[in-house]
Amino acid sequence: MGLALSKLPRLVRRERASMPMMLIAPFAALGLAVLTNLVLYGMLGKNPLIVLHAMLIEPFLSMYSFSEVLLKASPLLLIAQGLAIGFRAKVFNIGAEGQFVLGAIFASAIPVWYPNITGVWVWPLMLLLGALGGLCWASITAFWRVRLNANEILVSLMLSFVAIQVLNYLLLGPWKDPMGFNFPQSVMFPLDAMVPTLIPGTRVNVSLLLALALSVVAWFFVQRSFAGYKLEVGGLAPRAARYAGFSQSKAIWISLLIGGFAAGLAGAAEVAGPVGQLQRSISTGYGYAAIIVAYLGGLHPIGIVLSSFLMATLYIGGDNAMVTAGLPIAAVHVFQGSLLLAYLILATFVRNRLEWPTPHGEQGA
Repeated sequence: MGLALSKLPRLVRRERASMPMMLIAPFAALGLAVLTNLVLYGMLGKNPLIVLHAMLIEPFLSMYSFSEVLLKASPLLLIAQGLAIGFRAKVFNIGAEGQFVLGAIFASAIPVWYPNITGVWVWPLMLLLGALGGLCWASITAFWRVRLNANEILVSLMLSFVAIQVLNYLLLGPWKDPMGFNFPQSVMFPLDAMVPTLIPGTRVNVSLLLALALSVVAWFFVQRSFAGYKLEVGGLAPRAARYAGFSQSKAIWISLLIGGFAAGLAGAAEVAGPVGQLQRSISTGYGYAAIIVAYLGGLHPIGIVLSSFLMATLYIGGDNAMVTAGLPIAAVHVFQGSLLLAYLILATFVRNRLEWPTPHGEQGA
């Protein structure tokens, strides 16, 4: 048994990350996920080529479909850029969905309480309130992580379920539209409470520009700022960070607050953009999908821009596949999950390499 195990390859830590593997991993993961899911679609009795065409090609065949891709990419990009900063510091905020919901709630307070409000300042104020709402919700996780060493993964995740119940309470109670035929939704927002449209004739709005601008800020923060350097060192080498005097508590607060701010901003842009009112369906899983986006982009701001558009394409393409190929919605979620799984497996070889035993029993490269 021991002899058999000695013939197996083993993972050896690289001295530095492999740049070729870093570039290859996302594309190889996409190819592996496509092949895996083509087999799955065949087992479901669907024509794999028709499904693949509907998911990856159809979203770019019309201006309307492509505009919907851009619309979906905006919240994914916003949230993923915020989460990636924390992930690089090994602070795992899994509660972006709840922070997204709280951002939507905070932003909706203005048009709900003042339904006839007007002024060009209304929607910017809503976005600011939404970002602060997400930040405040993330601060709960940061507090418990720093003061009691509570696991931020569990705390942030559980708070997402609390956020959903807060949303349900408001829409079934004090914020319910009295003229809404008993549907759990708020009043429709006035025009000045809506984010301006970016491309005429589509639903794409200014939030796309905000997401791209935040991506530029994230790049400077990660690549050029000393604060970003301290966060990354704290994640990669916590002992060295402590020796250098970097505060771990401060890193936790900064990481979680940035993630909450970005998720809250995305939630505000969603209710003030394509939705136009607060609804229970505002929680669409963007906060969880953004985790896939962040890792598929290699936790790098530029990679995240590309991966957010890929994930948005899968969202729109999945809707197309459900209509044209009769594909169940669960199959779309499986595609997203398999894409993340394939990437995490391949990303192992960014900082590790396989080492095979030599014929004489010594380990070789």
